[in-house]
Amino acid sequence: MGNKLAQKIALVTGASRGIGRSIALALADEGADIAFTYRTSTESAEALVQELQAKGRKAVCYQSDASDFTQAIEIAQNIIKEFGRIDILVNNAGITRDGLLMRMSEQDWDAVIAGNLKSVFNYSKAVCRQMMSQHQGKIINISSVVGIIGNPGQANYVASKAGVIGLTKSMAKELASRNIQVNAVAPGFVNTDMTEKLNEKQKEAILSLIPLKRMAKPEEIASVVRFLASDDAGYMTGQVLCVDGGMAM
Repeated sequence: MGNKLAQKIALVTGASRGIGRSIALALADEGADIAFTYRTSTESAEALVQELQAKGRKAVCYQSDASDFTQAIEIAQNIIKEFGRIDILVNNAGITRDGLLMRMSEQDWDAVIAGNLKSVFNYSKAVCRQMMSQHQGKIINISSVVGIIGNPGQANYVASKAGVIGLTKSMAKELASRNIQVNAVAPGFVNTDMTEKLNEKQKEAILSLIPLKRMAKPEEIASVVRFLASDDAGYMTGQVLCVDGGMAM
């Protein structure tokens, strides 16, 4: 455990499981106190609070739908009241509703754009005024390698994650003068609940696309987020770091 993020306050959206959970733990290992949101997994969220507190960190969680603008504003205000500031925002919340475009319902399109792209707008807007008044902050958006290379059967997800990259670059340009860095991480395939549902044939097809011939561990995504959240990345903004085993090459 280090102290590169000592006395920093981090907000991680969608952190009860998978990549988000690993990110919360990685930031806590560097000394940050953690606020996080989750949508449905109350038991997992409460377990994560206890795990973070066992590391000697302050930790609070909020049940919320990241696509709900009003909830995002309220949660940010509550965190500022509770902790006094927000130094790091990790926009990690996301959903999938996969299907070929020809068969995709309007509801599945709208849900994914709201859950994956509007959510980044919601929380970034909710924290940026506070970060501007602090004259420092880090916003890290979790995109996806498919937002760069595309993927059949995921038009909605790919559009949302490509949108996150564009939003990241615009925010980086708008906020740079206030010493706020905005970067994106684009994971490839990661061993999480989402990929556990794939059958062996699907997994083999995916591995054939990855030069490193394996999926990532959630911790391998979290370590890159931890780097971007620290002063080690103080001169980086508007960047998209692919953590994808070589898929985007």
